[in-house]
Amino acid sequence: MTELHWLPTIPDWRSRLRALGSDPNAAWDEAVALANGRINFVLTNALDEAARRLFPTPPAGLATKPVRLAVLGSSTLTHLLPAIRVAGLRRGIWIDTYENDYGQYLQELSDSDSALHAFQPTAVLLAFDAHHLTAGVTAAMDADAAAAQLADTVAHVRETWRLAREAFKAPILQQAALPIHLSVLGNNEHRLPGSRLRFVARLNEALRAAAEEDGVDILAVDERAARDGIGKWHDAGLWHRSKQEVAPPAAPLYGDLVGRWAAAKQGRSFKCLVLDLDNTLWGGVIGDDGLEGITLGQGSALGEAYVAFQDYARELGRRGIILAVCSKNDEANALEPFEKHPDMVLRRGDIAGFVANWSNKADNIRSLAQELNIGLDSLVFVDDNPFERNLVRQELPMVAVPEVSDDPVSFPLALADAGYFEGLAVTEEDRERTAQYQGNRAREALKSSATDLEAYLRGLEMTLIVRPFDRIGLQRIVQLINKSNQFNLTTKRYTEEDVLAVMADPAAFGLQLRLTDRFGDNGVIAIVIGRLQPDKDLYIDTWLMSCRVLGRQVEPTTLNLIASNAQRLGARRLVGEYVPTRKNGMVKDHYAKLGFTVMQTTPEGGNRNSLDLGGFTPAETFIHVAEG
Repeated sequence: MTELHWLPTIPDWRSRLRALGSDPNAAWDEAVALANGRINFVLTNALDEAARRLFPTPPAGLATKPVRLAVLGSSTLTHLLPAIRVAGLRRGIWIDTYENDYGQYLQELSDSDSALHAFQPTAVLLAFDAHHLTAGVTAAMDADAAAAQLADTVAHVRETWRLAREAFKAPILQQAALPIHLSVLGNNEHRLPGSRLRFVARLNEALRAAAEEDGVDILAVDERAARDGIGKWHDAGLWHRSKQEVAPPAAPLYGDLVGRWAAAKQGRSFKCLVLDLDNTLWGGVIGDDGLEGITLGQGSALGEAYVAFQDYARELGRRGIILAVCSKNDEANALEPFEKHPDMVLRRGDIAGFVANWSNKADNIRSLAQELNIGLDSLVFVDDNPFERNLVRQELPMVAVPEVSDDPVSFPLALADAGYFEGLAVTEEDRERTAQYQGNRAREALKSSATDLEAYLRGLEMTLIVRPFDRIGLQRIVQLINKSNQFNLTTKRYTEEDVLAVMADPAAFGLQLRLTDRFGDNGVIAIVIGRLQPDKDLYIDTWLMSCRVLGRQVEPTTLNLIASNAQRLGARRLVGEYVPTRKNGMVKDHYAKLGFTVMQTTPEGGNRNSLDLGGFTPAETFIHVAEG
């Protein structure tokens, strides 16, 4: 189970690795493709060696931020680092790593002249082995002594969090302790206060509670090992010989758990699950077998497996993942089970985008992405048919296509194990996402029926609700900053600490903008950060928006708000910058369209722009502005 079973086997993987770098212009993309094959510990190390040789520094033009990850722990961790770097590569993220000298994590954190401080990590992983964490715990302890030891251990871990945060202002990932200890009492081990096995379980719960208070994320290797079996993760012989707590065969999965966290921190998790229908959501072919002939529920093991997969997809939808359908079918036939079959868990209202026709699925997935106004690299496509999977992989390599068998039991397992939808928190807007896309369909219907754009915009009855940054919206603000790529002028990434610093800075402002209309609440759709400079220029540090509200006059309305806040701070001029990435070309001329003067262009295609506030006249729009 520690194998990356959701990734496809690439038949010519080794020959492609040997040829890696023969075309420098395609080397990075080829390395990413190789990282997305089903590879073991040995092949992972081989790919890492080649990638480090070819990319000692981050390639230019990446849409992701490079990560300098400090891996700090109490055991041997060197064998895990290649897998972490390859897991980043799998997601298009360049990762450099640092490992403390054996057992010296606290000394290096405390010493400002250490190599760790010279490395200046942008993220910190704390990986303490279970032997280290249970030092001093014995079966002779009574309940009070065990509780005191637990409190001391949690306090020690929290102190390392404090030291790391103060030194580096970086996000922290705390590895849960692996349950490697053997029981000494048996089935009722919980009745032994000094049981090391039980101490680890209690410690992990205490660390999770402390992490919630301190804004630290958890690497849940304990839960993963519970699924796989601890024997897949830990080899006692290797521990005694080399102090490797995580066995090398488990390194690719360990690295992938870290990689998906790093991706989630940058908003690189996938957003949409695209589902085939026949033999994916139900057994059989609806067009041939009819409503009564498909296998779904009905007391059969196979039918219940399809129901279980639908239930898992619905749970993903409830936590904010967009659900869509892409099927080769007549639309009327495809819709019939959603509307009439009593055992269908998913209903038409759960599906944000529905495409059923006889065109090839790659083209239909492109249409879905356009309809939903999200990037193709936000989509995960599940199909029982290997031909369709391979077609989409070939035509749309940025779309994630898990390798599944023809047994529906494998479908939810592949999605869960792959971590495509890795999240760090769930907001109310995540839960309301399907309703927001249903509202989008209603807006498009109004747009089609309106005689002109003015009538359409007036008919939407829009209100832009403006709130300064606050702790209530902190998670959503950070989430948007780190996942918005297309309408994002500078694509800067902010941690919670960075956002709190904006809130505390009297020479800066942060705005969160929510758009409502007659069809519902679009949620927070824009984030703006402005910073007053010593020369009285107001630098627009961050301006990002959801693409789903483009063309509704939100841009000029937001500029009105920026200008008002800038004037409040005493600014004389607005300065806005466009920093190009692979994804944000759509906003290259954003400032020019709003009346800014281009001050400077860069060889990479960027620009710097200014707007004199002395002669600024707020634009008139059909959007009512209200304070939230």
